[in-house]
Amino acid sequence: MWRSIEQAISNETGDNFHINEKTPISGGDINLSYRVSDAERHYFVKINNKDHFEHFESEAYALKQISALKQISCPDVVTMGTTLDKSYLVLNYIPLAGAKNRQWHQLGQQLANMHKSSSHGQFGWQTDNYIGDTLQPNTWSSNWKTFFAEQRIAWQLQLLHEKSINIGKIEHITQVCHDALKHHHVEPCLVHGDLWQGNLGFTESSSIIFDPACYYGDREVDIAMTELFGHLPAEFYQGYQEIFPLPDSYEQRKIIYNFYHVLNHANLFGGNYIDQSKAILTRIMSMPLH
Repeated sequence: MWRSIEQAISNETGDNFHINEKTPISGGDINLSYRVSDAERHYFVKINNKDHFEHFESEAYALKQISALKQISCPDVVTMGTTLDKSYLVLNYIPLAGAKNRQWHQLGQQLANMHKSSSHGQFGWQTDNYIGDTLQPNTWSSNWKTFFAEQRIAWQLQLLHEKSINIGKIEHITQVCHDALKHHHVEPCLVHGDLWQGNLGFTESSSIIFDPACYYGDREVDIAMTELFGHLPAEFYQGYQEIFPLPDSYEQRKIIYNFYHVLNHANLFGGNYIDQSKAILTRIMSMPLH
């Protein structure tokens, strides 16, 4: 496998590359991750089973779309491929450092600029992709409330139902989420889609986002997820608000947007996330509609 990866890097860069250092890196629950080097060049390599290749294709495509906007930094895609039984994705290696307050502020501004500069005519994405290890449907839609209610909430509820986990009637929950978004006007923009603290970082000079689950949607979904597992530093939100202020009604919608991610965690990990899904659903059901 490593010989194949060496050859793929060599072919893509035009320079022979031979691994003389390979260091395992913590890369989440899904992939095996390594830093590989020939002493001069360094790459970040993700490895999984061969049937995971579509995940890597989706990630690479999203990274290229983020990069093309030139608003916020992300890893460059070097190459990807399959071997007899494995698939791999090679990115440029970015050494991360501790964050300074001004960098959190900069990250907020850069995310706001990415949202402002990426308008689109519809909600969705060129293909279905993945949120974590879960398939994320992205059929184009001109209606945000329908897109989110059906392709995000109803989809996750159906996956739970197929595991014999039921937190309520799917049709009713979907309709409630649809109606809660009824009066919210949304301009589609490129969203990271999985923006929690584990999917962002900093170098000495810049902010970095990675592991995207991109689609064209409501920019508020990205901000909402930064609050799901504990808020980011206040400087991040100050930077965002300076460029692209959020409406006050965002505070109500973020509960619905994060419901999607908690449902996904319930699908992936079960346990307490099922109880958390039920608790959030209770809050949504008691929300006044405006």
